[in-house]
Amino acid sequence: MLLGEKVALRPIFRDDLPRFLSFFNDIEVELAGGGDPPTPKTLKEVEKFFDVDADKPDPSKTNFAIEADGKLVGFCGLFEIDETSRTCELGIFIGDKEFWGHGYGRDAVRLLLDYAFRLRNFRRMWLEVHSENERGIRAYKSCGFIEEGRLREHTWLDGRYVDMVLMGVLRDEWRRS
Repeated sequence: MLLGEKVALRPIFRDDLPRFLSFFNDIEVELAGGGDPPTPKTLKEVEKFFDVDADKPDPSKTNFAIEADGKLVGFCGLFEIDETSRTCELGIFIGDKEFWGHGYGRDAVRLLLDYAFRLRNFRRMWLEVHSENERGIRAYKSCGFIEEGRLREHTWLDGRYVDMVLMGVLRDEWRRS
C-alpha cells in the first residue's frame, strides 16, 4: 500500500466492485473523465473485467484503488507501460464527488509519480485529459506535468467536440518539483 497525505493507494478487491459500478454509472463522473461516451454498466460487466485481470494480470498496467478517510473514492494506475522506453501513461478518476476539489486526486497523482519514478524506475510519464477538465489540468500542473501538445476538437463530450490535452513529466523534472 502507498500512503500519501490524504489518500492510500491499495489493490482493488472484489468487494470494491459495487462501489466502482456506482462511479461508472454516474453521468457526471463519466463526463469529467471524458473519452468514450458514457454507457450503462452492469455488475456482471465490472466483475468480468475484474476476473480477467485477476486471472491473467496484464504486464502493461498496474491498477490501484484510491482510499481516503477509510472509504473507496476512486481508481488510478499506470497504463501503456513500455519497459524498453521506461514510459507509462497515468490514469485516474475520483468517483466520489464529495472528494472533488479537495486535493485527493493531486495526492494520488503524487503517489503514482513517486511509485513510477522511484520504485519502478520509469523515466517519463504522460497522460491525456480533455480541455474542459480544468480541475484535473491544474492538479497535473501542480505535480510537475507540462502540456506537450493538443489534439484539437478530438473528443466528443456532452454534445460538443473538445480538445484533448497531452501532458507529460520527465523523472528529472519530477525530482526538481
